[in-house]
Amino acid sequence: MIIESNAMNEIIINKSKFITYLYKVKSKKEFLNYYNELKRKYKDATHICYAYIINNEIKYSDDKEPNGSAGLPIYNVLKNNNLNYIACFVIRYFGGIKLGGSGLVKAYSNSASLCLKNTNIIEIEKLYKIKIIVDYNLVNTIENILDKKNILNKSFDNKIEYIVLVNDNIKNMLNSYNINYEIIEEDYL
Repeated sequence: MIIESNAMNEIIINKSKFITYLYKVKSKKEFLNYYNELKRKYKDATHICYAYIINNEIKYSDDKEPNGSAGLPIYNVLKNNNLNYIACFVIRYFGGIKLGGSGLVKAYSNSASLCLKNTNIIEIEKLYKIKIIVDYNLVNTIENILDKKNILNKSFDNKIEYIVLVNDNIKNMLNSYNINYEIIEEDYL
């Protein structure tokens, strides 16, 4: 499951401000871009805690909050919602009242959960960018299988070359017609 769109939320608990961001991320590099952007934007924040799940790889950080009181609770919200390709950041501005270990766990969990309500959770669909090279006599067959909006490029020479974005169903149809293709890249929607 992934989130449909990025989301943001802000709550105040005992005078501490918790600002939460959820981002769809495909790579650690993309995660780092968001992280560095938030560090610049909130350079005066007390803590920037996070958790991410990218291709089922996990990482989380308490950013100087007591061990296990921030990053792990954020991660647990993501995991309990079966999310993947997601990063959640919770920025805290300390308000002068200590929340204690269980209070911090609750605050970070609630921040992530409430932010998740600002977006939809959808199924991941694996997509493939493929190259198909066919003779002209197969054009009608190919065009009937493929969705025109998913044809990224079509070039004509001795044969016709298609660059297309397809899901597993279309890939299986191509296989059933014995149409050869090359997978250029795998992605998700």
